[in-house]
Amino acid sequence: MARDFFYICKNNSKSFFMGYIILSNIRTYSYHGCMDEEEKIGAEFRTDLKVKTKMKKAAETDDLKYGLDYTRLNEIVIEQMKIRSKLMETVANRIINEILKEFKIAQKVEVKITKINPPVGGQIEAVSVVMKKSR
Repeated sequence: MARDFFYICKNNSKSFFMGYIILSNIRTYSYHGCMDEEEKIGAEFRTDLKVKTKMKKAAETDDLKYGLDYTRLNEIVIEQMKIRSKLMETVANRIINEILKEFKIAQKVEVKITKINPPVGGQIEAVSVVMKKSR
């Protein structure tokens, strides 16, 4: 596997697996933006999420209580996308903070939020913001 996707770390002479849970292209219709029409009309958004976590115990036990529940990760994204904000940065920050609060095994969270067909003067397919935070 690619070195940056899954690797082994050493910790006090014990090895433990680190890896990522990745959710791609979570689609929502939301009302984020600074313009009045964005609040009224809304837009299509797509969110990508990458969460770094320890995976050894989940992998060995086949028990979700030791892993990251990607169904819950998806729910967090959808919940936070429903709360109107002017800036996508604000929404990304809320998503990151909620995941780190709820999942103690999450070590790092990266979020990419993309607004499809933003209402700017010109032909732009999409605009995105990427934010990440580690413990």
